[in-house]
Amino acid sequence: MTRMVRRTPNLERCFRYLLAWAPVAAAGTTLQAQRQIPDAVLRSGMLSFLGHATVGDFVGKTSVVSGAIVGGREYAATRGWVEAPVATLATGNARRDRDLRSSMEVERHPVMRFALSGATIVSIASLGNEDSTTLLLRGTFSIHGVTRRVELPATVTRMADTTRVKAVFPLDLHDYEIGGLTKMFGMLRMEREIEVRVDLLFVDGPSPLPNDP
Repeated sequence: MTRMVRRTPNLERCFRYLLAWAPVAAAGTTLQAQRQIPDAVLRSGMLSFLGHATVGDFVGKTSVVSGAIVGGREYAATRGWVEAPVATLATGNARRDRDLRSSMEVERHPVMRFALSGATIVSIASLGNEDSTTLLLRGTFSIHGVTRRVELPATVTRMADTTRVKAVFPLDLHDYEIGGLTKMFGMLRMEREIEVRVDLLFVDGPSPLPNDP
């Protein structure tokens, strides 16, 4: 059971990431009519974040990710979900991993989840046998028992029966009521904003949505 639903204030920063990651569209490319978006199941994926601390930057990541795409006649009608167990995030430092799980209260809030409610096309490009589309994904992000409405930039690459989704966006830990960022009387401190990176590979197939958490 999540505690609240609020809108993220980070849209301007998300657009900066979107511009940095958007593929270069071929000259004269227009937002042509969309093809049917197929159902798909997540085959593999990586969720990671870059954190900044007094002692230096560090990366946390997990490949224990599940999800699905529920297709539609266009991206605006597409639904889906991606989730990962918080306890599987690893930073390469056992003490830091324990602090992370404590701050995230993994026993009370074991899963982080993004639920897609639709998407808007920003640009389309054809790259050989691949179709690459830059999107703004709309949905909700649930972490630490807090659910927020978000709009996230993403690049979707379609080839044969696979769909690859890549996204980079900022996330403010205070927005999700995650504390415990200061240790040892303030001598060690982690910044509240992290950079999240997502790289997901879906394969076409039936994909019913799970029950909402």
